[in-house]
Amino acid sequence: MEFRHLTAFLTIAEELHFGRAAARLHMTQPSLSAQLQKLEKSLDVMLVARNSHEVKLTSAGKEFEAQARLIVQQMDKASRIAKSTAAGRSGSLNVGYNFPASRHVLPYALAKMSKDHPDLVVSLWEKRTGPQISALADGVLDIALVYGHPHTAEFRHRRVLHRVPLVAVVGKGHEWAGRPGIPFAELANQSCVLFEREQCPAMYDSILSAAADNKIALNIAQTADDPGATAHVVSVKPLVGFASLPRATSVGMGAVGANSVAVKLFDPVPVIDLYVVWRAGEVNPAVESFLECIEPPDNLKRPPDVQLAV
Repeated sequence: MEFRHLTAFLTIAEELHFGRAAARLHMTQPSLSAQLQKLEKSLDVMLVARNSHEVKLTSAGKEFEAQARLIVQQMDKASRIAKSTAAGRSGSLNVGYNFPASRHVLPYALAKMSKDHPDLVVSLWEKRTGPQISALADGVLDIALVYGHPHTAEFRHRRVLHRVPLVAVVGKGHEWAGRPGIPFAELANQSCVLFEREQCPAMYDSILSAAADNKIALNIAQTADDPGATAHVVSVKPLVGFASLPRATSVGMGAVGANSVAVKLFDPVPVIDLYVVWRAGEVNPAVESFLECIEPPDNLKRPPDVQLAV
């Protein structure tokens, strides 16, 4: 059975006239009759009865017509979906993101995606930079919104947020808790809680670069790879943690947390850039559609300098 045989049969069923059906299909009546015969032979059943006065479907032909229409409709649907997916208008996309991206990039991008590509399904995964890049390399993610970017030919990147500030995070009982800002050099006299570099290389390097600028060495007393864990640790220990300004001032962390606060750092203010990263050899057209829905880098503004709770 061939798909063209189904199309020929359905046209005959609609016209109940071989001449009109052949004209619709732009073929001769003998060719149309031959296609019907091949279909009936493959099914081993008569679908159309005809004589010199009329053409009509047999009882088997009437039942087959209903099923054949479903097949043709499904094929048409499959064709539309395939074309739409190839053009990046539908399909699926897995996007990784961090907190600043959720606040300052995703709202605009997802709204534009929904408007321009309503049939494209976007799945979102909040992860730190290191896990996002690993998932991107493994094909689990299609897009990563991360701090910094990999310096390999395996990936391509574009900056989407410039100079996101980092702040100190301390418990409410810490000596810094009531101060509006702290010179970075004062970290020389503090014990810190920090994450492993592989979790977020750009943030880690920004913090240590600021320490190097002040010719101090940070005393890393404990590690905590989860931002929420950092807030919990500093709330019960006299340690200093670090967070991005957008996360530190979010409602979710309640100015970091119920028992912790954020304090600005200066001289210098450690900063990081946010990038969108994707695979260099990407073949999913939906990736390009998503990239088009992110405002160009020069039109994006840095996150607002939110007033920190003191």
